[in-house]
Order: sequence, then C-alpha cells, then structure tokens
Amino acid sequence: MKHLVVLTGAGISAESGIKTFRDADGLWEGHDVMEVATPQGFAKNPKLVLEFYNQRRKQLHEVQPNSAHYDLAALENDYKVTIITQNVDDLHERAGSTNVIHLHGELLKVKSTKNEHDIQSWSGNLNLGDVCKKGHQLRPHIVWFGEDVPMIEQSINICQSADILLIIGTSMQVYPAAGLMNYVSSKTPVYFIDPKPAIKSTNRITVITDTATNGMKTFKTVLK
Repeated sequence: MKHLVVLTGAGISAESGIKTFRDADGLWEGHDVMEVATPQGFAKNPKLVLEFYNQRRKQLHEVQPNSAHYDLAALENDYKVTIITQNVDDLHERAGSTNVIHLHGELLKVKSTKNEHDIQSWSGNLNLGDVCKKGHQLRPHIVWFGEDVPMIEQSINICQSADILLIIGTSMQVYPAAGLMNYVSSKTPVYFIDPKPAIKSTNRITVITDTATNGMKTFKTVLK
C-alpha cells in the first residue's frame, strides 16, 4: 500500500468557516498575533490570551468538516495516509482520518505552564486559576511564535517515506512546516492544491489551482 503524506493548512478549514490564522493585515480575529500567539503576549496579558482561545474553541464546536476533510479520510481505503497539519482544529479527526499529526498543537487540549508534556483534553473555557495536578496554571496546547515545534522531527521522517505528497490549503510560507517538502524524495510526485498557488507546475509538481473542496475532487480523479 503506497504511503500518501498530506500537508494541510488553514485553507482546508476555511471552507468550514474557520478564519485563517493570519490574514493579509497581520491580524487574527482582530488581534495582533503577537498579543495572542506568543509566550510574551501570554506573560503580559494571560486573561486576554485565554479568552481569545476560548472563543476559538467555541467557534470550533460550531463548525463541521467539509468535503475535502471527508475525501482525505476516504483515501485511507486505498492508501496509507498520514496527515501533517498546521491546523489546530480537529476537523480531520472528525471526518474520520486516523493518522493526524498537529505541528502547531491542538485547540481542544491544554498543558501545564511548567511541564509541556503534561497535556490533557479540554473542550470548554480555560480560565485563570485552572491548574494542573501540581498546581500550575494551564495554557492552550498551541505552539506559539518563538516556541519549538515538537513534532517537526517526526514529520521529517514521515515525509522521507512518502510515495506521494499532497499539499492542500497552505501557502508553504510558514517555517519550519514549509521546509517539509524538501525532505520528500526527488522521485516522489507532488500535488499542490491552492486557489492562489505560490509554486508552479513542473515535471514533478502538479499544481491544482482551486479551493480545497474542489481541488480534492480533481486530485481523486488524477489518482485513478
């Protein structure tokens, strides 16, 4: 069974109604990303940061996976599929994908501010005073700007084993995620789905200039 590795980003969740992480103006839901997505922002105003993610969590409960999520999950019938996502939502899992790596963390999990390995599921609001078993404040299980990306080494190893690489809904501009494509064998075919692709088709790369939902339908026909 061939190994299909899929790199996904905000574009695949946008069609479900989730706002992209960073719009052209550098704001996320009206906030400067440096205020709500950095350790410094959390240290300066933890209440603001916790409330920001409470709203993101609430929004996540109100949306559903779209056809692109379901199409990816269905590919597990014919391929070994590993999804490496920059998204912090759980839409891939809800659609049925069983092997998902979250590079930038997960919105429905929290962790101790003193022990990054002390992680637990969390579906409701997270407030000041919510602590881990050892009494330390909990924070969103999100990889903020300036923090290490714990899953990057595992993701590199996975990309090295890819028979097919599919990139969908990501501009491939945010590092280190954008560098993962460089670890795929030079003989591995690459498919890139994006309405405004940042790369061009070559002998090896097939660019599908379309949305995630429409692009996945095209990709499925190409695989046959």
